[in-house]
Amino acid sequence: MKVYVNVENVWMAVHCAEGNKPISWLIQELAERSKDIGVDILKSEDYILKATKQDILYNTRDNMADVLEDKQFLILAKKDSLKKTIFTDLPENKLIADTLKFNDLSIQKLNEQGTVILNGQSLTTDTLWQLSTGNFKVQISEDALSRVKQSRKLLDDIVTQNKVVYGVSTGFGKFARVVIAKEDLDQLQVNLIESHCAGVGQPLSPERTRMMLALRINVLCKGYSGITVRNLLVLQKAFNASCLPWIPEKGTVGASGDLAPLSHLAVGLMGKGMMWSPKSGWANASHVMEANGIETLKLGPKEGLALINGTQFIASLGSEAVQRAKQIALQADVAAALTLEALQGTSRAFDEAIHEARPHKGQLAVAKRLRALLQYGADPSEITQSHRNCDRVQDAYTLRCCPQVHGIAHDTVEFVNNILNVELNSATDNPMVLIDRGETISGGNFHGEYPAKALDYLAIGVHELASMSERRIERLCNPSYSDLPAFLVQDGGLNSGFMIPHCTAAALVSENKGLCHPSSVDSLSTSAGQEDHVSMGGWAARKALEVVSNVEYVIAIELLCACQGIEFHRPLRTTDALEAVHALIRSVVPPYDSDRMQSPDIEKVVQLLRNNEIWKTVESFLSYPMDYKLHKYSYSPTSSYVIPANSPNER
Repeated sequence: MKVYVNVENVWMAVHCAEGNKPISWLIQELAERSKDIGVDILKSEDYILKATKQDILYNTRDNMADVLEDKQFLILAKKDSLKKTIFTDLPENKLIADTLKFNDLSIQKLNEQGTVILNGQSLTTDTLWQLSTGNFKVQISEDALSRVKQSRKLLDDIVTQNKVVYGVSTGFGKFARVVIAKEDLDQLQVNLIESHCAGVGQPLSPERTRMMLALRINVLCKGYSGITVRNLLVLQKAFNASCLPWIPEKGTVGASGDLAPLSHLAVGLMGKGMMWSPKSGWANASHVMEANGIETLKLGPKEGLALINGTQFIASLGSEAVQRAKQIALQADVAAALTLEALQGTSRAFDEAIHEARPHKGQLAVAKRLRALLQYGADPSEITQSHRNCDRVQDAYTLRCCPQVHGIAHDTVEFVNNILNVELNSATDNPMVLIDRGETISGGNFHGEYPAKALDYLAIGVHELASMSERRIERLCNPSYSDLPAFLVQDGGLNSGFMIPHCTAAALVSENKGLCHPSSVDSLSTSAGQEDHVSMGGWAARKALEVVSNVEYVIAIELLCACQGIEFHRPLRTTDALEAVHALIRSVVPPYDSDRMQSPDIEKVVQLLRNNEIWKTVESFLSYPMDYKLHKYSYSPTSSYVIPANSPNER
């Protein structure tokens, strides 16, 4: 039996040849060993053994073989510190609560684990995002392994012939003219990785690290990198075992590749630094890989460079951002429809003829979606019928212009997704190992300007959904704009209602305005002027995610307000689709009858949005044949009343 124990933030591997010894023996053994690292444990009886991943304390009298598992990760803790939540107090583990709270990322759980074939040609943002969950394993295709093998053979021939090739037999960046002795070529690659591990800040969550690792594997599958099959398979095994290195989120300028984050990815797989796995939490990378039966990377010529040239940090985070943006854009349309009903607005502005006259793809799609949700041209809702003779002629822009404004957000998401799908399957190495031509050529495919510009655009596009939503929230809460009570609550004054949720939405929209400043308009020369233009794509990706997250919260607040608005129209009902949305939200949040804490309500609804539940609830209604051609009259085949098409009072 072998166990790994954290003693005062230092990991120790202990062989327990005789498993029938008690836990007290292990504690005493650790007390003796701790002296070698300058930790003096005066009384071993003051310490207790604790599991890293569960709240389990081990009785000192129990036999190790009865309660411990081989290759288990443990913590030696003082008994008097147990009330301080030992695990999260450790420096290398204190960020677990932050990194694992990334249940921001919530996609449909799969009933059974599957395998994704990686070949360097067919990965999509959707598939990559699903790989983040840990529900899938990856397998490298046979064709890809063949290309990788040929690429490595070509590189080995170049080394044998003593040819001078950048990054293989020379230094890097400004040191490109320094020729390295043949006996130092392997060490050159190790030095490259370790020296480039200069990232700072919070580590990527396990989910995001999975995406980055899977994407790096996919790019290496193209066969332009010169990596060995052996090392590529190490990456595959690490992914499948969820052995995920510590990767600080800050430090890449997005040109010459995401050098710092990719170096942290590589160094962990070399058995250095920290690594996360499901059974260990954060621990020494060498121990985690050993416990999972995975050999560490052994770098030969160019292999360090092969692991870090590329845009995989930008593109993996960008893939999550664009997929979440796609989901929230669709659900923002639903929120707008529900708000329009609560505000007793008109669906006439979504008439097909208007949007065919300006046929942008997103605009047409949003208008069609709103017509279906509001049953335009079919059976109007009871709420719509109740105000069809009111004196209002048209609605405010944030209601009337949803197809025009939401539409470009949808088109932006599609545009960015197309850019990223190309990036996910692109060779980003330098130099490129060209099998067919039998040579290597230096180029600039590592430059992150494409995904950087696209993700800046994504932030700008998706932000407008929140900008529109916040104004609709204002209209729901402000009695000057509707017949609803102030802040959507009875006994106003005693109750404040949705006054502060609107403030929260306004704060998030304002924050997004700053985050939408394009990072890719900036460039700072690096590497002594050799790398004199950079993309700043890492920040573009991180802030795009932050913008999307803020939008999700704003839409959640709008849904809460709109549902509350609907309550004041009861017993009248809205459309079937929107009643289903109302019922879904009421399944997690009750009506707001009097003041209560509102953050929990917002979190519950934002989780519905991140799980795509709002969209899934209405999807089946959107196939209903709502798009009747409107000529002189608008009518429903199943109703008896007729609405004059030119009436200013039509609702």
